[in-house]
Amino acid sequence: MTAICVMVLGTTSGAGKSWLTTALCRHYARQGLKVAPFKAQNMSNNARVVAGPGGALGEIGSAQYFQALAARAEPEVRMNPLLLKPEADTRSQVVLMGQVDEALSTMPWRGRSEKVWPAIIAALDALREENDVVVIEGAGSPAEINLHASDIVNMRIARHAQARCLLVTDIDRGGAFAHLYGTWALLPEDERALIKGFVLNKFRGDATLLAPGPQMLQDLTGVPTVATLPMWWQHGLPEEDGVFDDRTLASGAVQTTIAVIAWPRISNLDEFQPLKNVPGVRLVWARSPADCAGADWIVLPGSKATVADLAWLRAQGLDQAVAQHAAQGGAVLGICGGLQMLGEALIDTHGIDGNAPGLGLLPLVTAFDPQKTVRHTQARFSALAGRWSALSGVETAGYEIHHGQTAQHPAMAAKGDVAREVIPGLAWQNAAGNVLGCYLHGLFEDPRVLHALFGASAPTLESVFDGLADFLQSHVEPGVLDALIQPD
Repeated sequence: MTAICVMVLGTTSGAGKSWLTTALCRHYARQGLKVAPFKAQNMSNNARVVAGPGGALGEIGSAQYFQALAARAEPEVRMNPLLLKPEADTRSQVVLMGQVDEALSTMPWRGRSEKVWPAIIAALDALREENDVVVIEGAGSPAEINLHASDIVNMRIARHAQARCLLVTDIDRGGAFAHLYGTWALLPEDERALIKGFVLNKFRGDATLLAPGPQMLQDLTGVPTVATLPMWWQHGLPEEDGVFDDRTLASGAVQTTIAVIAWPRISNLDEFQPLKNVPGVRLVWARSPADCAGADWIVLPGSKATVADLAWLRAQGLDQAVAQHAAQGGAVLGICGGLQMLGEALIDTHGIDGNAPGLGLLPLVTAFDPQKTVRHTQARFSALAGRWSALSGVETAGYEIHHGQTAQHPAMAAKGDVAREVIPGLAWQNAAGNVLGCYLHGLFEDPRVLHALFGASAPTLESVFDGLADFLQSHVEPGVLDALIQPD
């Protein structure tokens, strides 16, 4: 079995590659085909724990995790062999085949590409041998001429797989036809031949007004426009690249406002997507104290650079907003890096993240460890008090990705100031009951947690994936999706 490869390229970041790839995965899976997603290199701090070689667990980008589920496939590291997790503007942690590679992390980007190319191709070729269709996602734009020579994620992959490529653009930004034509024109002739269709995404208005643009573009390039996709605000997938919408209001009257601190190196923000779909919940991405005003909950999310994001929190005055909210009895939740910040101190003797005093809302101390914890976890909350009592006895499942190890602060424990440990080694609550810290990612993706906290549920992922496939099928020219996977 050698899979046919369908590839989604974009004229820019944010053009719609990730969700379109997800929709294609579900579409072809519904045809009874064995399907797998693939992205050679993803740069994102949104990661999931998946199966790796020899039974070891590793990390891949969240987008490929969801694409695998849409394809009805088991997510695994070959689907995203290279993951770059930004720690600063000029530095990323490199995860190769699911595992952190310190040598690659310190290597210049241009020198790194040839080192990782064999592993990337081995992963793609293995997936092709085991599947009928592999749906490949590109990154950014394939026409970045300054990067083309060291490309390992766009056209070099397309050439290797002889992929049938769709080029998608965000028409809502303006200049869509220029983006499509310019991208096509900057590619070498052999790479242009791989582009089988243009896709206009996020269109608003009367589609007939596009004429004669698509035909003129086809006359110039020989490539047809195969779909015009209307603007769709609530497709149900989390954003791939970052926080884009400042405020989200679900259906019904607002009963709970949740402010999630949006610090620069926020990680795993996709886990909050279900909150956008809970009736009566208003989600706010908070970058200033004013954004926290009136919030019922303040959530400190995960971070890829905990100490740097803690410094940013203080620089914005958000530390005082969180402290005041907690002092008034407001609910505070820290997840992973957010949990670490809630403690008394962060200690780094290995040069991993840095040292810093914490916010002091939980009598805990975190020591950074070179060994990274990457695992799936099932747990049950013991009895909780106060604002989080609804979670008492609730079973949940999620995942852990962290360097820190957290424990009771010895000096404070000796004085009797002890946090209530509500999940052994994973979650703690303050004496007043309103501050909760937890290492477990994915709480809000668990229907049991949503029901306990809100008495409600969010749409299932299965319904989201089917909705994406239905939407795509209804707006693509007839026969196009089938033609993409026909043998030459």
